[in-house]
Amino acid sequence: MAFLYAMPGAIAEGLIWGLMAIGVYISYKILDIADLTVDGSICTGACLCAVLIASGVPAWVSVLVAILAGALTGVVTGVLYTVLGIPSILAGILTQLMLYSVNLTILGGKSMEYIAYDIDKLMLNMSDNWHAAMVATLIIAATIIILWKFFYTEIGLTLKSTGDNPDMSRAQGVNVKLNQVLGLAIANGIVALSGALLAQYRGSANINDGRGAIVIALAAIFIGLSVSLKIKPNFVVSLIGVVGGGIVYYIIYNVVILMGLNTEYLKMLSAIIVVIFLATPYVKKTYFTKRRSLNAGGGKNA
Repeated sequence: MAFLYAMPGAIAEGLIWGLMAIGVYISYKILDIADLTVDGSICTGACLCAVLIASGVPAWVSVLVAILAGALTGVVTGVLYTVLGIPSILAGILTQLMLYSVNLTILGGKSMEYIAYDIDKLMLNMSDNWHAAMVATLIIAATIIILWKFFYTEIGLTLKSTGDNPDMSRAQGVNVKLNQVLGLAIANGIVALSGALLAQYRGSANINDGRGAIVIALAAIFIGLSVSLKIKPNFVVSLIGVVGGGIVYYIIYNVVILMGLNTEYLKMLSAIIVVIFLATPYVKKTYFTKRRSLNAGGGKNA
């Protein structure tokens, strides 16, 4: 009974985190860049949105500002990586560290900002989980359609080719560095959008909201892709699968909480989920395929 009661909230929050996972999917899978900026950019989106809404700015305007701010964080990481030659992982960590101070400044030195605003004027809120899930679904659908259209334009195709084979793209006259900066801007803009929705959903923004976000995103990506790629391995299905992975992750998350697991272990649970989905293909290929081959060889020799 408690599980059924918690299900609407798990779906709503899973959709929001699934949207964040789409942003990580763009940097990790399309650009082939390990970007750790997201732990900071999701918090930037949440903090900006919360502060602006609390100041009386309409929710949709606050969300747009959050998206632009998130895109700017991606540009910073992109410049550190492409212009200054700092490795992508380190560039993301450095931007993330800078964003902690930026986010603290946005919050006015406080660790949290509550959205003291009429709930009816917010885009979504946990007071009505099914409405929140519906709004999140519409935003995700619009995001997927825009990305689908964009990635089949000339610029979008060069972005894909940059991730697939940067050397070949460079030989074809593609500005690889500019594409990488653009891709990181798009990815972190989407991550900040999810942060803005998360702040409205929870009714607050916390300086630590983004901690561990990359692990949740990777869990959603690998859960989603393990299913979606078996159905139909194309761009749109993969994005839908990633969102589905976010929902599955939060359902598991809620089940574990209902089972009474100490909340201090939830981050470890996230890491274990990622380890399982990352290790499964390798274990399957290395151990089970080899064993099958050896058995087949033994059968032939006999």
